[in-house]
Amino acid sequence: MGTWNSRGLRGSTLEELLNHTNERYQEKGLALIQKIPTPITPVKIDKEHRHITLAYFEKISTVDYIGAVQGIPVCFDAKECAADTFPMQNVHEHQLQFMEKFEKQDGIAFLMIYFTSKDILYYMRFQELKQFWNRAETGGRKSFRIEELTPQFFFPLQRGNMIPYLNYIQKDLELREDH
Repeated sequence: MGTWNSRGLRGSTLEELLNHTNERYQEKGLALIQKIPTPITPVKIDKEHRHITLAYFEKISTVDYIGAVQGIPVCFDAKECAADTFPMQNVHEHQLQFMEKFEKQDGIAFLMIYFTSKDILYYMRFQELKQFWNRAETGGRKSFRIEELTPQFFFPLQRGNMIPYLNYIQKDLELREDH
């Protein structure tokens, strides 16, 4: 049996951890969050191995996850970043627009960003995302640096454990109340 490399997440492990977290939150009655599948149309299928070898996206997707936490609508997208600088091109305009509309309906929208080189996660509030988006749109930096982010929304990845994003939704709500 092989050993698992604990130096950073690989591939879709962030989504796997989030899916595991969402299952635990659902079992505990804390939240109901579902992964939104990206709609595709298969073009080529390997019938022998039953695999899709070529496909195209049917339509633009919105966010990776959507649901409710204690009666509060929640949506978020999972992003990975290998560098200490996150390019804004990793967030698509249709995603930002969906998140903005979601927030206008009294929902909470955020990004869960995994900085792979530092092995840390960051809960990015929609308000913060929008500020960086606006900066890029008005001719400013087309990315943000890890140093620009709010320290209280960083947390280490804890192997084999859940991603405690409910704690950060709580912090997000408290900040909203203060403003």
